[in-house]
Amino acid sequence: MAYTYADSVLERLHPNWDLRSSGESMSVDTISNAMSTIKNAERVGKNRCEIKPASKLIGNILRVMKEHGYIRSFEYVEDHKGGIYVVELSGRINDCGAIRPRFSVKKTEYEKFEKRFLPARDFGILIVSTTKGVMSQKEAIERGLGGVLLAYVY
Repeated sequence: MAYTYADSVLERLHPNWDLRSSGESMSVDTISNAMSTIKNAERVGKNRCEIKPASKLIGNILRVMKEHGYIRSFEYVEDHKGGIYVVELSGRINDCGAIRPRFSVKKTEYEKFEKRFLPARDFGILIVSTTKGVMSQKEAIERGLGGVLLAYVY
């Protein structure tokens, strides 16, 4: 592998840094990483993708996406490093992403955020964390619940 001048200078200054490693970087927001992994795999045309590290919150978001038909299925695999979700994609996702900052939403304010994050009325879902669990904004409106916005999918 060829070195550039910047590599050799940095290696002399910091010999413990491995500048050529292609390992995984540390992530701060696991929801953003999961949603971008799904979006990138969909755009490339893959049938499945791996989301790591796994968490209960990501599992609940995947469950909501499966209930609305955006993914076929998902499975948790233990790898002793935080776990992995293997997601079977259906090819129905045009865009998805995490909502940052995590906006608090009252039961009467969903329409404002639908206009902001979704392309049209009744097209796509907002995924919300409520006191009754993680659900879509449609289900939260039916139940009369507010919550915290986590992600959008359409």
